[in-house]
Amino acid sequence: MKNNFVKVSAALTAFLMIFAGTSCGKVDQKNDEKKIISSGTEEPTKDGSSDPSETSYQADSADETTGSTEKQTETVPGTTDKKGYTASGSDKPVSGQPSGTVPNGSSGNGSSGSSSQITDISLTFYDVTLTVGSSKMPIVTMLPADAPNKGEIWTSSDESVAIVDAYGNITGVGKGSCTVTVASSANPDVKAKVNVKVEDAPEVPVADGVTYIDGVLIANKTYSLPASYNPGGLTGECSAAFQQLVNGAAADNINIYLSSGFRSYDYQAQIYNNYVAIDGQANADTYSARPGHSEHQTGLAIDCNIIDDSFTGTPEAIWLENHCHEYGFIIRYPKSKEGITGYKYEPWHIRYIGVEKAKAVHDSGLCLEEYLGITSQYNY
Repeated sequence: MKNNFVKVSAALTAFLMIFAGTSCGKVDQKNDEKKIISSGTEEPTKDGSSDPSETSYQADSADETTGSTEKQTETVPGTTDKKGYTASGSDKPVSGQPSGTVPNGSSGNGSSGSSSQITDISLTFYDVTLTVGSSKMPIVTMLPADAPNKGEIWTSSDESVAIVDAYGNITGVGKGSCTVTVASSANPDVKAKVNVKVEDAPEVPVADGVTYIDGVLIANKTYSLPASYNPGGLTGECSAAFQQLVNGAAADNINIYLSSGFRSYDYQAQIYNNYVAIDGQANADTYSARPGHSEHQTGLAIDCNIIDDSFTGTPEAIWLENHCHEYGFIIRYPKSKEGITGYKYEPWHIRYIGVEKAKAVHDSGLCLEEYLGITSQYNY
């Protein structure tokens, strides 16, 4: 009997201990399988630690207008969402995506499904007639204006007639007709076309080794002057026009002065050979003329003020660009025409061609070679 009482007491004691332990919450749980929802805490890993790189959060947000509840997912820094953006909130593309583009045709402005692809291309001209060797380039406008990629793809239907470079500069190669097309690199189905007609270059009159085209004395890489050509300095007409230009600039509080004028054939040879010795012929040819090809030998060209790149953008350079044509001069080697004139941009180099023609060239936006339909390329 005593033994039975002991057994019953022991069983009761064990039951009470189990009951007490459970009520204190000391029973182990398998937290490695538990999801934490809307808690703001991280989901533990198998070992009980928290690994942010493998953690996702979820929260229920109520729509204040409809009262409905929708699931929202926040991406943890260092991971990527479905649109290809990093979770930092920036619009930096995922590695492997080209700059300025995002997958699935997104516009790159951070909003899904929107599109800013090119939808239209317009040109300043759609028909052009060139002579062999001459060039002309239309100005391109792509719409919409906020499109992130305005790259251009230029092609010619017949390169034996005309070629076109990556900037849209069309050059006549042989007599005939062809079509030059520009397409959007972002949306190649959007195109614009230029009908090109190329004619043989007209006969160029040459007298005593001196070339005149449309009444303009030419000295460039294609057309040279004989060593004997020597006007003895600036021509009287050029000198008088330059003095008027200096006075006009002074009236606007701009100081323009002559730094280099006439150069003989022999003197130009010395200058050019020195540059070749220092910089090599290929580099020298971009900024110095070979003897017989220099405009300074004509007595109609002047280098103003500072003869180097520091002159670019100065008030004097800007004044010359805006006003020298009023006195019969042009900026002979303008910006963005290096492939046509054969020389780098020289805002200090002006050339006298007379007021009427200088105004026409200035207003056309063309360099002298483009305006006259001639080339400037060494053939030796």
